[in-house]
Amino acid sequence: MLLFPLMLAFGLMAGSSSLDNGLLRTPPMGWVPWERFRCNTDCKKEPDNCISERLIKAMADRLAEDGWKELGYEYINLDDCWEAEERDSQGRLQADAERFPSGIKALVDYVHSKGLKFGIYSDMGNLTCEGYPGTTLDAIEMDAKVFAEWGVDMLKLDGCFSNSSVKAAGYPKMSAALNKTGRPIAFSCSWPAYEGGLPPKVNYTLLGQICNLWRNFGDIEDSWNSLSRIIKWYGDHQDTLQPVAGPGRWNDPDMLIAGNFGLSYEQSKVQVALWAILAAPLFLSCNLQSISAEAKDILQNPLLIYINQDPLGIQGRRIAKSGQFEVWKRPLTNHQYGVAVLNNGTDGMPKPFATSLRLLGIFDCQLGHKVYNVLDRTFLGNYMIDDTIAFKVAPTGVVFLFLRSLC
Repeated sequence: MLLFPLMLAFGLMAGSSSLDNGLLRTPPMGWVPWERFRCNTDCKKEPDNCISERLIKAMADRLAEDGWKELGYEYINLDDCWEAEERDSQGRLQADAERFPSGIKALVDYVHSKGLKFGIYSDMGNLTCEGYPGTTLDAIEMDAKVFAEWGVDMLKLDGCFSNSSVKAAGYPKMSAALNKTGRPIAFSCSWPAYEGGLPPKVNYTLLGQICNLWRNFGDIEDSWNSLSRIIKWYGDHQDTLQPVAGPGRWNDPDMLIAGNFGLSYEQSKVQVALWAILAAPLFLSCNLQSISAEAKDILQNPLLIYINQDPLGIQGRRIAKSGQFEVWKRPLTNHQYGVAVLNNGTDGMPKPFATSLRLLGIFDCQLGHKVYNVLDRTFLGNYMIDDTIAFKVAPTGVVFLFLRSLC
């Protein structure tokens, strides 16, 4: 169980020297290798698919040259397995020399030269989840300083091989150490995911003071079962989770898996729609060199990204469940809304669904709203408050609407 006196003490410490970095006023976007490439370190057998300098440069090239960067996908983040098996003679973390022959500083410089930002991974414990050197309590300030010297723009700090009291001390301490470096480094905390994601073990007030984003739940897998389980958890616990998110502090339901192998085309649309509603970080984890045209079209949808990046930063909510259907709604700037209608059914043909602005709880404008189908990129028409908005939703699919006020 989390030790509240210890937690409170470090919360007070963080209050005077908290992260306070002004970063991530909208959810971060970028690419991370973990879901697609895992801990593949065999560069002799799989040179194009191993965690290496070569892979990171290739993905940076794709982000910069294939239209991703212009849409906001700006971070290239390392995950686990980039390190050498031991720290260097000065006790500093170091990259595996065979897979990262130029070192991390040179790799960061390469990413920056593409107009992108660089993120790195460590673990608040003795070892990372895959057994590489972790960041222990006595190494926090050294590691923060090294990351800053390398020019890192984001740190993800995992929580394997640790315990609740170490995390309660370590995460606030790392936040203060990053702040102390003088370099703006966004801080991604995995802490709540290791404590069940909910109070009383998780103090979201403290997290909002020390972290820019945090993992609440278990790792996503490349499957509909995994994706639907995450969506259900966020809906079931939205009264706790929704109020704590906002500009500079985001709930993170994990990576986007569209473009891999486990989701159908319709299921891929479900993930991007719900992640936009949830104001979630958009971190791709696919091979950008071989991504399909249809997956790329989903992930590069400008209106979906516009909704995700809305500056109000309000996380959406599940507002209704009826049979196989769920309705999620997110308020946006200027009396605009995103609405996702999810069909959890797995049977038969697309199912008809009908609603209205009144049923959706949208009364802002007596003149009504323009309604767009985001993922089909179509305009559905102008709708008054009581006009019926009707469409069909595919099994394990979604219809994602954007509503723009006519007032």
